[in-house]
Amino acid sequence: MLFHDQLSSKLQSKEQALQLINKVKASGGTVVFTNGCFDILHPGHVDYLAQARDQGDYLVLGLNTDDSVKRLNKAPNRPINSEQARAHVLAGLGSIDSIVLFNEDTPLELITYLKPNVLVKGNDYRIEQIVGHDVVMAYGGKVITIPLLEGFSTSSIIKKILQ
Repeated sequence: MLFHDQLSSKLQSKEQALQLINKVKASGGTVVFTNGCFDILHPGHVDYLAQARDQGDYLVLGLNTDDSVKRLNKAPNRPINSEQARAHVLAGLGSIDSIVLFNEDTPLELITYLKPNVLVKGNDYRIEQIVGHDVVMAYGGKVITIPLLEGFSTSSIIKKILQ
């Protein structure tokens, strides 16, 4: 699958992302990290990612691989869209600067490696439930929850389609 260079340049290895993160930090910028599956992109996702980007100067999105999504037991047919398709759609959003795929069950290893200044999740989580909160707070970073746009979820979209 061939994608436009500008969009595919946002999809990076964790090593490539770390190089860019270090440049942002060296220039005094703030790096924000969030993660998720983002299977069928909807207004709730777009709003959430824009709010996450507002927390700093550079937004890194940890994106679950297909295998990782399957292990989350969301549903037997998930993900609907492949990791490459999801990454491509997400790369089109101006709020996202880097996308790094992760195959583990949680983004803990990626968070520990990238050391973002700010870790963000939706307010459907409490701070102490957010994977990596303790790591980020231990080196002086911030962990923030942001409000979710009501009425949107990938599961509800799939349910509506099936009806």
